[in-house]
Amino acid sequence: MKINPNFRLRDIAGETIIVNQGTSDVDMTRIISLNASAKLLFEAMAGKEFTIDDAAKLLVDTYEIEESQAISDVVVWAQALKEQGIIEE
Repeated sequence: MKINPNFRLRDIAGETIIVNQGTSDVDMTRIISLNASAKLLFEAMAGKEFTIDDAAKLLVDTYEIEESQAISDVVVWAQALKEQGIIEE
């Protein structure tokens, strides 16, 4: 899977949000705000192909959590972004 390159992170008023750049049909009624771990995943995985395991390894290495918890967290993160068209298969 891969993060759609039209989406970028922006820090606004102390929040990290995802914005869609490069398309004219942007729905500005929804704002996607990221916590620290979601931001870490987005920044590390942007611009390259990755798997659930790749992203989970980053969480394990960064936060020293169990692999099963990291996989569960990444699945939730990826599914939420897929539903918005931010992550493509």
